[in-house]
Amino acid sequence: MVNEEEIEALEVGTHAEVKLLVDGRRIDGRALDEMRPMKIQAGLLHKADGSALVEWGGNKILAAVYGPRACLPKHESSPYRAKLSCRYLMSPFASKDEHGRAGPNRRSIELSMVLRQALENVVMLEMYPQSMIEVFIEVLQASGGTRCASLVAAAVALANAGIPMKDLPVAVAAGRIENEICLDVGKEEDNFGQADVPIGLVPRNNDIILLQMDGLLTKAEMMKALDYAERAAPIIREIQVKALANAYQVSGAGEEEG
Repeated sequence: MVNEEEIEALEVGTHAEVKLLVDGRRIDGRALDEMRPMKIQAGLLHKADGSALVEWGGNKILAAVYGPRACLPKHESSPYRAKLSCRYLMSPFASKDEHGRAGPNRRSIELSMVLRQALENVVMLEMYPQSMIEVFIEVLQASGGTRCASLVAAAVALANAGIPMKDLPVAVAAGRIENEICLDVGKEEDNFGQADVPIGLVPRNNDIILLQMDGLLTKAEMMKALDYAERAAPIIREIQVKALANAYQVSGAGEEEG
């Protein structure tokens, strides 16, 4: 952590040129501790074992899960646990930024690893030895906070596939704009703000499974960011649970009609 003087000395002039707070409200009208609207649908892809679509602000993230199934190649299998793989990709039309290139790049490879490591903390892999579980995440539209939305989508897709987990993990990014801590960083706040802190949590005990930081925060600011994320966790989890319940209601109604 750093002190206030060091932060002020390192701030870039661009931050001051873009107004991110107007009369205490953010440029999209939200309060500092308010999230963007979130909608989740589960079970959209019938060829996948589990799937989810998360619409969060301007983000649209599709996640699909396949498995558990036989691990290929076989030499990568473990007699003690399943192998979990995760692939995060941003579609070429997702954003005007350079991130939206076709195919894997350094950023997508890094985020694939970060998301896999976060999910390994909650998925009960020991129940499926010598098998593999694959998670595919496609960013259809990007507007800040895609890694957090991806973790939320992957969790719902895993639950929809019937994969046992210790809890439904959630994630949300906090940030620092015009020297104020805010929740659920949007695109402009990510680009022109002073810090971005993606946080992944296990709601039942607030264990941290994902924590990164781009920028500088004091210890007090970091604690406030974590507090915002912990207060948002049960809200996100409730939306996840409702999406799963709706998916099984639709599935059950379809079976009755058949």
